[in-house]
Amino acid sequence: MSRAAVHVGLDQPLEIRDDLEVAPPQRGELKVRIAASGVCHSDLSVQNGTIPLAPPMVLGHEGAGVVEEVGEGVVGFAPGDHVVLTFVPECGECYFCRRDQGFMCEKSAAQAAGGMLDGTTRMTSGGRPVGQMAMCGTFGEVTVVPAISAVKIDPDVPLEAAALLGCAVQTGVGAATHTANIRGGDTVAVLGCGGVGLNVIQGARIAGAERIIAVDMVDAKLDLARRFGATDVVNAARANPVAQVQSLTEERGADVAFEVIGLAATIEQSMQMTRRGGETVLVGVPRLDVVLNVNPAFAFIYTARTVKGCWYGSANVHREVPRLLELYRTGELMLDELISREIALDQVNEAFAAMKAGEVARSVIVF
Repeated sequence: MSRAAVHVGLDQPLEIRDDLEVAPPQRGELKVRIAASGVCHSDLSVQNGTIPLAPPMVLGHEGAGVVEEVGEGVVGFAPGDHVVLTFVPECGECYFCRRDQGFMCEKSAAQAAGGMLDGTTRMTSGGRPVGQMAMCGTFGEVTVVPAISAVKIDPDVPLEAAALLGCAVQTGVGAATHTANIRGGDTVAVLGCGGVGLNVIQGARIAGAERIIAVDMVDAKLDLARRFGATDVVNAARANPVAQVQSLTEERGADVAFEVIGLAATIEQSMQMTRRGGETVLVGVPRLDVVLNVNPAFAFIYTARTVKGCWYGSANVHREVPRLLELYRTGELMLDELISREIALDQVNEAFAAMKAGEVARSVIVF
């Protein structure tokens, strides 16, 4: 039996269950004992319906652990291996993977069903099937994942820090180093300084941005933003954030503006604070019913602005995880500092409340 935090209904607290049965891995799969899992805003987005996934479901998609069992046909993994789990599998063979766009791997379409690549589940509770968020389900002690959703790492890497590579770090740093075209000396603006936004900030620093303007409505989050590389901060609760960014950039606007919240209003603000010829990168996950009132078509031509969507930091995980860990080893990438609180599984609902209140960068469940 395994303990796990289960999404049981819209806006209901996660239910801690200790009766989950986890089946052996099938062909192409791994059974992994989770050591640590980040509590991400996307998990909260399932609970509140922003991301519509059907309950019952073990949430969690940002984790690391140790391989316990290897399914038939799996090569490159063995029991005892330390792995980072990724919510976007990368098969290496499909149309997108062959074109170096592993973050768009066709295998990821299976996520919506809440099961494995074949659409079936590996978890049951009380004899009934239980789904897994993003084929991961890292809010449980044990999970089964497709082998293409795991990246082997050196055993000397702390698994609590490694867990964050599965979503927040890869998405945020990748948005700045892969999706955007930041040049040395650029000025960037980052709207939203939660777990992903902080990683956009340190990604922009790594990419060579000279000035990084952090925008949020919570002073504590803006203080954290400075720690991760922001040179200027703007509290959007006190004055118009677009006007403040324009004032800080001699009325030109930022070379690159990142929206990391997912609201129509802040998406439009990020576009307004982007200079002519600059880029707006959309990172935050909006509700499916969010619709933008964009500028007249001529404005896009005249201002030559580019608006880009960013999915999973435009990263290819099997190459990106080792790169990020090397940056961590050299001190350029801050992972330990992202962990505001280490918690027990039973405290996951409190972690959701702390996230909504803006009290943490990341809570990490340690099993």
